[in-house]
Amino acid sequence: NQNLYFWDVEEGKYKIALSLLQNIGPIKAKTMVAYCGGIEAVFKESKNALAKIDGIGTIAVRELNRSAALARAEEEMNFVVKNGITYNSYLDDGYPAKLKFCEDGPLILFSKGHVDFNKQNIAVVGTRKATPYGKTITDQLIKDLVPHEVQIVSGLAHGIDKVAHEAALRYDLPTIAVLGHGLDLIYPAAHRDLAKTILEKGGLVTEFISHTPGDPSN
Repeated sequence: NQNLYFWDVEEGKYKIALSLLQNIGPIKAKTMVAYCGGIEAVFKESKNALAKIDGIGTIAVRELNRSAALARAEEEMNFVVKNGITYNSYLDDGYPAKLKFCEDGPLILFSKGHVDFNKQNIAVVGTRKATPYGKTITDQLIKDLVPHEVQIVSGLAHGIDKVAHEAALRYDLPTIAVLGHGLDLIYPAAHRDLAKTILEKGGLVTEFISHTPGDPSN
């Protein structure tokens, strides 16, 4: 249905744009959505009304880049549709249930592959300069988790992260790689093949739009 498709794209555009508002983090964004009654309403409400919301302030509203955010979000929707990417805003059923209890949880998550956020997740992260002992212990730990049918979550980085993903794949556990950049690239590049394998039995997840570099702060 073409009309339904158009509606999905329009709805997705607003969800993405919310995360692109300048000087408005997750907490303020969620406050505005609650006040206005929905995500799309945030982009249609007057600036004077938004400035009166507790915790928002006139300075943040004055610099609100709603038009630019919507334009960039429309570009991102094209990328999402073209590349078979799934997105879930914090209001969607597919968003991680436990993250909904975090007031500063990401406004939106993009994913590719076979991603079920609400499985029993175990996060395994560690140093990039892992010792042989650390690698062995990580592998054994994940092997011991097999009977519990958990999903291994890590960050695709060198060291322990890589070992964790590889062990999950070796022992037939689903695994999710959480990335600090957009889904248009894989960093480190040396792990591209690993990322492809992860997509077969798990997925890649990020809160960042395409063309976002893997900065340390991410």
